[in-house]
Amino acid sequence: MTLDPKGGQLEALPDLASLSDEDLKKLIEEETRKENEISYQRRLLHGKIDILRAELVARLQKTGGQSVLDQVDVDHLTEILTSKAAPPA
Repeated sequence: MTLDPKGGQLEALPDLASLSDEDLKKLIEEETRKENEISYQRRLLHGKIDILRAELVARLQKTGGQSVLDQVDVDHLTEILTSKAAPPA
């Protein structure tokens, strides 16, 4: 058994020499089905990411490229988070 990049375990391959031709074909079909499911999920995620990026671009175009974070006083927030200053009342 090996680890996948996320730390989970990947299924080990069975002893291929011990599989019949029919069992080997079934295993190929099963793994192909899994690959297709993962590929479908990946395409859905890419679509969602594209929609989110388009929304962000539209919002930035409305504000002339200004982000809402441009109005944030980062230095003051840093002081608050490091307890060097009290938050505004």
